[in-house]
Amino acid sequence: MRLWIVFGITAAVVVTLVVVTTVVASVVSTQEQAITRYRMVNCNAAIGPWDGSVSASGGAGMVARLTEEQKSNAAKIISVGKQRNLSPQAWQVALQAASQESGLRNINYGDRDSLGLFQMRPSMNWGTPEQILNLDYEINKFYDVLLKVGGWDKMPPGQAAQAVERSAFPDAYDKWAPMAAELIKNVGDVADPTGCGQSAGLSLPGNAASAKAIAYAMQQLGKPYIWGGNGPVGYDCSGLVQQAYLSAGISLPRVADQQYKAGALLPIRQAQPGDLVFLANDPSNPATIHHVAMYLGENKIIEAQDFGIPIHIRPFSFTEAEVVPQAVRPGV
Repeated sequence: MRLWIVFGITAAVVVTLVVVTTVVASVVSTQEQAITRYRMVNCNAAIGPWDGSVSASGGAGMVARLTEEQKSNAAKIISVGKQRNLSPQAWQVALQAASQESGLRNINYGDRDSLGLFQMRPSMNWGTPEQILNLDYEINKFYDVLLKVGGWDKMPPGQAAQAVERSAFPDAYDKWAPMAAELIKNVGDVADPTGCGQSAGLSLPGNAASAKAIAYAMQQLGKPYIWGGNGPVGYDCSGLVQQAYLSAGISLPRVADQQYKAGALLPIRQAQPGDLVFLANDPSNPATIHHVAMYLGENKIIEAQDFGIPIHIRPFSFTEAEVVPQAVRPGV
């Protein structure tokens, strides 16, 4: 751990507080927010946080290996999503689920009584075997259940797929993100599906609560690091972040690796004041996250770092060791 001890709030810090507390959310339409969140989430698939063996360029290669049946089924998933006026993010979730569950094949067998693209089970009230093997029925059924998942559109697609499927292998859906994004680009006609380009001219809408969260965190400067601390006497890293956003009306999980899943993902270099940045033993594997801090802008973070080090502001580099290449924007 680096030791960055801050003994007081300097004039520069006060200026920073004034600047960051004026953060205003971008005014964009609900549809723009949905498509932008979708792009930002999928840029991370291109960077490769889900599976080190899969990259953005790998998406095209994965699509090239699909059979005509698989491509046809993928097109049907997208078509039904369009007919229902669902966002590309919903198509992405369905494509990743079907890719993992059946290999995008409408199979009449599976684990126990599982059937079809999504391996739905008649015994679990998904429908009759005849219904489940009907493409229109099973795709619509998947979307129906997805839309009932609270906050699904704020989750990474693989996590949303797991919320519907409830698989014994919850991380298995993530590896299909690049292929799904490529299908959405070519079949769904969505430009820049990974979100890594800037051609769309959109940016992830700012979080209106971020200024309040920053203000709360700044008020804790100088308090001690306490492992498991939730304040007000002291905090650990995730406790500080959780309580800061709770003061702004946004509830986050308690631990850092779960906080990584609790907002819109975006490339670390696009982080804005209030976004969360993470350190991990293996930056390509979110399961190894061990630290979270709040970005203040101008290459600074506020954090509860470690035992014996008071809550402080320190310089931060996007390229320093252990930095996860994605930031998280809570509440978006």
